Amino acid sequence: MARNSQTPLLLLVLSAQLVLIRLCHASGVAVYWGQNGNEGTLAETCATGKYKYVNIAFLNKFGNGQTPEINLAGHCNPASNGCTIVSSDITSCQSQGVKVLLSLGGGIGNYSLASPADARAVADYLWHNFLGGKKSTSRPLGDAVLDGIDFDIELGSTQYWDVLARSLKAYSKPRRAVYLAGAPQCPFPDKFLGGALNTGLFDYVWVQFYNNPQCQYSSGNTDNLINSWNKWTTSIKAGLIFLGLPAAPEAAGSGFIPATVLNSEVLPVIKKSPKYGGVMLWSKFYDDQSGYSSSIIENV
Repeated sequence: MARNSQTPLLLLVLSAQLVLIRLCHASGVAVYWGQNGNEGTLAETCATGKYKYVNIAFLNKFGNGQTPEINLAGHCNPASNGCTIVSSDITSCQSQGVKVLLSLGGGIGNYSLASPADARAVADYLWHNFLGGKKSTSRPLGDAVLDGIDFDIELGSTQYWDVLARSLKAYSKPRRAVYLAGAPQCPFPDKFLGGALNTGLFDYVWVQFYNNPQCQYSSGNTDNLINSWNKWTTSIKAGLIFLGLPAAPEAAGSGFIPATVLNSEVLPVIKKSPKYGGVMLWSKFYDDQSGYSSSIIENV
């Protein structure tokens, strides 16, 4: 294959964008919304003023030639185009400076990438149905243009996610960026997203420091967590890296950090990293129950 003479220039531009993201950002809280009908609307979520990023969860059926499907639990029924009501919520969030991304994958679903061509087809679908493309007449979330795509890949194939990332980022333009985010598990490297993260194209990486005893907080011990954080922040090229946590003990099998411990023992240490972006929480529903974000936001 002939060498693309524009590749070094593209990488230089992307590197400059990542540096700019770090220089211009103020740290904040990211949250997943969409998997519990009792967590309020997307517009209400953004109106709280607590969140800087919201991941709409999940597009959990795609790839292998399947017709993609979004699942927003009790919020709306995509089969009857019922989720187009979310469109005005998306624009409301964006008008308040909140970035809204579509999250791919999750712990339950039927998704995988069969080949590079399959990955490019999925990217094309995402561009025209959720991002800035204009070819689709039946956009699942209506006409609103999302800010980017989040990769929460926890099952299926371990290959071609890098191709999907490159294909999506190719749509990014100075006037309208396509942001890429990833939610790897904390054991390094992540078996699903390791290759994709190595592209250096991801703007936000919210590492899941839970449900993995070897790299999470446990019984008053922060060592495994801090050591894993240091590994992630020194090993991957990304714009910003976030500490991903359950918003309540019930939100995960293990790894919950009491707010007092996070504020006094964890955040002062991890904020020293120039790649620190903030805290990611699973999920809006559990944050409503616990009030966790309100307990930490002044320290994030």
